Amino acid sequence: MEKAAFASGALEKKFKEMIAIGISVVVNCESCMQWHIREALRAGATEEQVLEAIEVGMEMGGGPATVSSRFGISVLEYYAKKGDHGQSG
Repeated sequence: MEKAAFASGALEKKFKEMIAIGISVVVNCESCMQWHIREALRAGATEEQVLEAIEVGMEMGGGPATVSSRFGISVLEYYAKKGDHGQSG
């Protein structure tokens, strides 16, 4: 199901991953944030796009999501410093 849900279709994979980032922030799922941030970057999302997806999650989730978004931002910073956007190799 995951493969089908995140495959490019009417929405490119990177946009689907960014939707998942926002949802992950709202539900405070740290492992989800790690996975979907990495996958969004691998799919071609920019760091700025990922940050905006985190911000949308913050807006939709209110105060609690603002707290959980800190983790998402730290994950994004990790991949930005790593320079390879989470790609293996």
